[in-house]
Amino acid sequence: MKKRRLKKKWIVLLLSIIIFLMMGLGLYGFSLQSVSKANEPISFTIQSGTSKAKIVSDLKTAGLIRSKTAVLLYLFLNKDTNLQAGKYELNRNMNVSTLLKTLEKGNTTSSAVRLTFVEGKNMNDYVRLISENFSFTENEIKEVLASRDFVQELVEKYDFLTEEVLNGNIYYALEGYLFPDTYEFGANASIKDILIKILDNTKVKLESLDLKDNEYTIHEILTMASIVELEAVNKDDRARVAQVIYKRLNMGKGLGMDVTTYYAVKKTLGETLTMSDLRTVNPYNTSESNGSMAGKLPVGPICNPSLMSINAVLNPSDTNYIYFYANIKTHEVFFANTYEEFIAIQREVG
Repeated sequence: MKKRRLKKKWIVLLLSIIIFLMMGLGLYGFSLQSVSKANEPISFTIQSGTSKAKIVSDLKTAGLIRSKTAVLLYLFLNKDTNLQAGKYELNRNMNVSTLLKTLEKGNTTSSAVRLTFVEGKNMNDYVRLISENFSFTENEIKEVLASRDFVQELVEKYDFLTEEVLNGNIYYALEGYLFPDTYEFGANASIKDILIKILDNTKVKLESLDLKDNEYTIHEILTMASIVELEAVNKDDRARVAQVIYKRLNMGKGLGMDVTTYYAVKKTLGETLTMSDLRTVNPYNTSESNGSMAGKLPVGPICNPSLMSINAVLNPSDTNYIYFYANIKTHEVFFANTYEEFIAIQREVG
């Protein structure tokens, strides 16, 4: 009897070990699969002299692998794998084997395209810059930007993008959301790849700000920041312009800011605004001649604002100005408490 019991225990133990090993192998195999099926390109850099453990850790941080432990085990079992330093254009749809072979062969982005998107520029400027440096026409880029299905995908992907950007009156859904910065793209990057990489950076920048418990939505904050960006240059003036925006909204007055009219009628700053332009009924035009916009913000941002302008909106000055006059030539901004003061400044400055 004792021998039978002992034999039975050994069988149970052996089966347990086999089951455990099978589960372990299954988990290991799963951990080596790609983290996504979608095409999600990510730039990845390996500095010279970086250890394999650090590279694996960086891959995990970049969201390119499922498990550091599994990849380290893979490298232990494949000791001949030699990861090369360099800049790479990887993708979240690559499995571990493909990722490491790419890093081993040193298939770096030797023909990367480096672009600088400047704050205060609008979508037309950004489209022109992309078109000049890639093989896409401006119309092809605008078709992607106008794709409701693509924008809906982005709304589902990024928390800071909401249904507000799907408003049919908005010229470009992503206006104001493409953070001004210097980017490096793969030479073969698609239009969507380019936009997603910029939005990934926008996400990082917005996460660095305290946007919680604000009575305004991110869309409204970026809209105000885009106005501030075009009306003032230095930090103090931007904070005062932001204060004027809040003050006029609370008073139920039209913002009366010409930069919104320029965007509404699709003119560049510096062109002459006609009386007809100012009276144009448009959800972007905040001219006081457009009574329908009293106490309202434009339907969306009018340019892509800098972090300084966003911070100005989050931290407006502690003043009570209701008016300001911006000198486009000198970039000086003059503030007033009454309409009479505003008119006097306008006459004096010209």
